[in-house]
Amino acid sequence: MKRELPILIVGITGTIMFFQYFFAPAFQHAFQWFLPKGTYMDFFATSQDWVIVIGILALPLGIWSLLKANVNKLKVPGERFYSAVLLGGFLAMLISGIAGGRASLSAGSVFMTIFNTVLIPIQATIFSLLAFFIASAAYRAFRARSVLATILLLTAFIVMFRFMPLGPISTINLSAVSWILSVPNMAAKRAIYMGIALGATATAIKIILGIERTYMGRD
Repeated sequence: MKRELPILIVGITGTIMFFQYFFAPAFQHAFQWFLPKGTYMDFFATSQDWVIVIGILALPLGIWSLLKANVNKLKVPGERFYSAVLLGGFLAMLISGIAGGRASLSAGSVFMTIFNTVLIPIQATIFSLLAFFIASAAYRAFRARSVLATILLLTAFIVMFRFMPLGPISTINLSAVSWILSVPNMAAKRAIYMGIALGATATAIKIILGIERTYMGRD
């Protein structure tokens, strides 16, 4: 029952939500036999709210996993310092947020002071480092070693030149960039989105049918 019951619950709820989304009128008519009149939409709105609640319940589990992993790393000499910094920052934000209550979100509070003077500069530093990684990746990708790499290189130059004041050439370049972004680029993006949608649909069907069981912690 430890395996069959979760599969049964997932299969039933997944099937119900699938049919009510794609066949709402027929499903609504069928459910009126079981639910009081006018409560159909309330039933499914409440069901979707429960999805949010269950997702929030995963947060304490993630926090526990983070704390457990870093507490264990305190015993490792090479990783002790970074784990101590992480745990100290976590406790500082947690205590200042709980002690301050709603007032902790106001300007000048300890919570917001730590957030604005520590977290935001760290985020800015990380994003500034990304520019060097992007430049390095672009250097390796834009080598004209093949026909496709040459096309990628020329297209990248055309798109980047739109920010340069080149006089009459800028007008022609903007037209070329507009065509690149709206025709080949949009076609590639839609193909990627379609692939993602088909993959997500296939995974959802496998979960509903009980073929995919990794959510239970096993293959």
